[in-house]
Amino acid sequence: MWDERYAGEDYLFGTEPNAFLKAQAHRLRPGQRALAVADGEGRNGVWMAEQGLDVVSMDSSAVGLAKARKLAAARGVELTFVQGDLESWAWEESAFDVVAVIFIQFAPPALRARCFEGFKRTLKPGGLLLMTGYGPKQLEYRTGGPSELEKLYTRELLEESFADMDILLLDEHESWMAEGTRHAGMSALIDLVARKRG
Repeated sequence: MWDERYAGEDYLFGTEPNAFLKAQAHRLRPGQRALAVADGEGRNGVWMAEQGLDVVSMDSSAVGLAKARKLAAARGVELTFVQGDLESWAWEESAFDVVAVIFIQFAPPALRARCFEGFKRTLKPGGLLLMTGYGPKQLEYRTGGPSELEKLYTRELLEESFADMDILLLDEHESWMAEGTRHAGMSALIDLVARKRG
């Protein structure tokens, strides 16, 4: 599915980083090791590399990764690109200072729960989880994201799922998005910044 979606010349979600991720630049430090989860065509991983981070950009789509490599070359940065599926991804323990999770809401609840545990596992103590996604009201806007309610995030879901972390930011808001052709228009969003304890 994603190979087909990424097949065109254009970048489906644009080439600029997600607005939430960009707003967290003050939390990032050159030399930190970062994982960009399901990074697609690479816009977020490439941006983190531009901030001086050592980035692993993972995605299941070979087509998306090829476009990500092209974007990285155009921007003059180097990343490690890895093709992998969230179903079988091995979450290396305490491996990353930053895990960026930008709109990966295609996972059904059982897989999502395993991924959430994986994010926590792969962060180093003191590491940051930067995550954004759509809330339930997004079903009214229909400007991106899944059409199934069970795949959307709520404050309660995130508070419960990351109760063992220090939540630094948890913000529900409605904002205008202009990220390529797939994320365009007023959107119901929820942002999370959480730090792993220890």
